[in-house]
Amino acid sequence: MQDLKALYEAVLNGDAKASKELTEQALAAGVSPLALVNDYMVPAMDEVGKRFECNEYFVPELLISARAMKASLELIRPLLTASGAKPLAKVAIGTVKGDLHDIGKNLVAAMLEGGGFEVLDLGVNVAPEQFVNAVREKGATVVAMSALLTTTMPSMKSTIEALKTAGVRDKVKVIIGGAPITQKYADEIGADGYSESAPGAVTLTKKQLAA
Repeated sequence: MQDLKALYEAVLNGDAKASKELTEQALAAGVSPLALVNDYMVPAMDEVGKRFECNEYFVPELLISARAMKASLELIRPLLTASGAKPLAKVAIGTVKGDLHDIGKNLVAAMLEGGGFEVLDLGVNVAPEQFVNAVREKGATVVAMSALLTTTMPSMKSTIEALKTAGVRDKVKVIIGGAPITQKYADEIGADGYSESAPGAVTLTKKQLAA
């Protein structure tokens, strides 16, 4: 169906207006909300991620594609919830305590949502207890932490310790990222994984959940 191929293209090219209109038309025509997500939107965001990894797309392109995808998801999400469709997992994401940077975190959140995850965006300056509460009270099974300052990196370790103290560390996968973060640091603090890019974070999360 040509219109639905156009939805894929609209997300890929970051055309939020077209993405929303095409989604409205498809839903009105009786197309399954889940089919729109799984067959067109997720593949489009996968392609965005591939182009980013190949240096064909850069952060601005990622952001506008994510915005187009979110425009469609706003229409689809309530329908998926009503139908009982389950996301791949629930991810609690936030920039750690003491750090107010949110561009990278927002990008990862958008890419995760485009990849079929339910995202609980805790915002910036997130204390360890807030991550713990997201696991205990909201049922998050993945904790994703971002830091842009070397001075706030220890908050990642504090959060992992808080998850252990609360007795929920074994119930979640912890992934981390941000400019100063390395795989070595992830290993040192006992995180499950590290990614240096937003598309990579989606691949990493899926891999961790499958492990």
